[in-house]
Amino acid sequence: MEPEKEQPKVKVLASLLWRWVLNNRVVAILLVSLLILLNLFLLTKVLYLLEPLKGFFSAMGLPLVMSGILYYLLNPLIDWLEKKKVPRISGILLVFLVLIGLIAWGVVILIPIIREQIISLIQNFPAYLTTFTSQVDSLLRSDVLSRLQQQLLGDSSTLGETVSGQAESMIDNMVGNIGSIFGTLTSIVLALITTPFILFYLLKDGHNMPYHIMNLVPSKMREKTYILLRETNMQVSQYIRGQLVVAFAVGVMFWLGFVIIGMEYALILGIIAGVLNLIPFLGTFIALFPIVIVALVVHSPIMLAKVLIVFAIEQTLEGRVIQPLILGSNLNIHPVTIIAVLLTAGNLFGIPGVILGIPAYAVIKVFLVHLFQWYQAYTGLYEDDFNPAPKPLVSAKKKKKLLAIKRKLL
Repeated sequence: MEPEKEQPKVKVLASLLWRWVLNNRVVAILLVSLLILLNLFLLTKVLYLLEPLKGFFSAMGLPLVMSGILYYLLNPLIDWLEKKKVPRISGILLVFLVLIGLIAWGVVILIPIIREQIISLIQNFPAYLTTFTSQVDSLLRSDVLSRLQQQLLGDSSTLGETVSGQAESMIDNMVGNIGSIFGTLTSIVLALITTPFILFYLLKDGHNMPYHIMNLVPSKMREKTYILLRETNMQVSQYIRGQLVVAFAVGVMFWLGFVIIGMEYALILGIIAGVLNLIPFLGTFIALFPIVIVALVVHSPIMLAKVLIVFAIEQTLEGRVIQPLILGSNLNIHPVTIIAVLLTAGNLFGIPGVILGIPAYAVIKVFLVHLFQWYQAYTGLYEDDFNPAPKPLVSAKKKKKLLAIKRKLL
């Protein structure tokens, strides 16, 4: 009789277990999250198994990244040629010939000028920096500033010693990193040799890659997976193309501006400004550091005023004309978020993190948006659209941009 009495209790316990644990959406999400975190924890314990992958990416990482960037830059041109009835391989070879011609022209015309300016700047920049810091130090030790500093900080020598110490440590670091610079140049040369071969096959077969990837995805997940990959590809491609075009335009504007005002090292400083512009918000201001030093030490304070005028004109054209025309608001990322991403990625991964942080954030954002949409549909907690807070005001111009972005995604 006792087993018969215990059967209803077992059924009740099983029903409660099913209702409160197994059939509970919140508990199911927590269990899945716990399993994911447990797998990540176990992965950290077997990272030695991934050493071959680490070796592969250390050797092939730079060529793959360069090939991917060039693919996003050149693929629209290849697609356009294909629409004009030019065979795809013929279009690729034609583009390669044009690139080889441009590189040959650059080697003959630009490379000697760039090489001469780079060698001169590298040889003279430590002396320029020392002269600049001594000028700043003497300025800080002047009577007016020393009195002001003594009133604010209580010590008239602290700030000047700090500036001099930082400058000396910067010079020592520059001299000490010359060996690592040559190692980096060697890896860049190897990457330049292998990149054209990877790029050729990417341009030839890259447009068929989504079809082959979808064959590996379960049938029920193919549509959503394809939408996710398409949005991710669009975000990355638009960002890469836009940033490269904007960086090129910034470099040309600085170069022309420096040539007009008679600035020394105009070409190499324009190239530095264009390359550093790949770092959003902060790149151009970082580029101003060597520009200001050269303007003050090689020339005069009058040249510094001219440089600031060139900088103001460049920032106006870039912010009002070039960026809205080329980049628009495709990424739809708030400026505060961009600054937070740059600081975090730079702290974690250094210069590569600063350069790749924004596109990586855009990709992660696409995944998180789709994950949240799945969570909304799965839990049913967001069926009611009621929101007691007042709606934010959106301008007609921003509404048009958002509609354009939605149309591209459809």
